[in-house]
Amino acid sequence: MTDKTSATAATTVRAGDGQARPKAPFAATLAEMDGRCNCTASRRATRYLTAAYDKALTPVGLRTTQFNILHRLALGGRTTITALSQRIAMDRTTLATNLKPLERDGLLVVRSSDTDRRARAVEITEAGLKRLEAAVPLWKAAQDQFESTFGASEAAELRAALRAVLETGFDPWAE
Repeated sequence: MTDKTSATAATTVRAGDGQARPKAPFAATLAEMDGRCNCTASRRATRYLTAAYDKALTPVGLRTTQFNILHRLALGGRTTITALSQRIAMDRTTLATNLKPLERDGLLVVRSSDTDRRARAVEITEAGLKRLEAAVPLWKAAQDQFESTFGASEAAELRAALRAVLETGFDPWAE
């Protein structure tokens, strides 16, 4: 038996239906992780809220990520892709992928930076501002619905806690 096979044999059993199941000590570890993993809990909540906000924004043809990008550009004006990725806490490659449909639809433009030709700058267009303006009441309705069910003060505490996560010192996109 190889080391990999030994490890698998030591941690799995076959259930009556033939499916692999973890043995007791490993199963207990997995059960503890299920209720304790910060990443899993935040990802589940994020997917849940994203689906709700995406549904709310459907009438204007935006997804939550696209709405967030347009919002940040409307607030901050022209910026580099690197600076925008830092503002919205997204790696540059994923951001660049998310910019393509917005650029294709004329909601933003991406071009060489005025100050550094190696850097790419992005800015919202007039069409992007109009789309964002149409989206804000839909976002507000979703926001108000969440706060009315979750609680306004609880929602404010949640946002504060999530902002604090960004200050923990992790550097997930370090190169």
